[in-house]
Amino acid sequence: MKKIVLVTSLYRLRKCHACSGRYDYLVSKLGPEWGDKDDINLLDILKHNGTADCLWALCAVVKHPEADRVMRLMAADFAEAVLPIFEKKYPSDDRPRKAIEAARKFANGEITAQERAAAGAAAWDAAGAAARDAARAAAWAAAWAAARDAAWTAAGDAARDAAWAAAGAAAGAGARDAARDAARDAAWDAQAEIIRKYLGRTP
Repeated sequence: MKKIVLVTSLYRLRKCHACSGRYDYLVSKLGPEWGDKDDINLLDILKHNGTADCLWALCAVVKHPEADRVMRLMAADFAEAVLPIFEKKYPSDDRPRKAIEAARKFANGEITAQERAAAGAAAWDAAGAAARDAARAAAWAAAWAAARDAAWTAAGDAARDAAWAAAGAAAGAGARDAARDAARDAAWDAQAEIIRKYLGRTP
């Protein structure tokens, strides 16, 4: 798909109450010449501050006609990356998979908000029925991808929440603390690749 450019600014980040420590770190990386309202490409936040801060910054992006669609598709990709964790434990339960499919169809204008919400609710039910482990977190990721309504901020919330749930699912697959940390780091790295898949740069 065609990549889009999502930008924010230091002013927008402050207006959305960015964490002071992470904000100051970004400012130090951008340099003193950066103006308060100069565009900051989200890929620069990804580069300097990492995946979690880049996903948080979705709440502060300048509106773009394709942004809602792209953020919903990212959320679906985040959830799909850990879907095998759920399906390995619950091979006959297709509710999270259907929620991810619904999130994509809704993003592409192929189903109604009611149909998307129904699929999201089913994924919540699947998560509630799953044991408290990585499988449940994977189902949560699918539910978050499909659960948000059509408001502008909802797509960014869906992407961020799906990403956190997916990272938790991956981390839950590790038996030891070190293994969990490594799995979580690998999940964030995979999510960074998904972000780069959708977000482009100005020429």
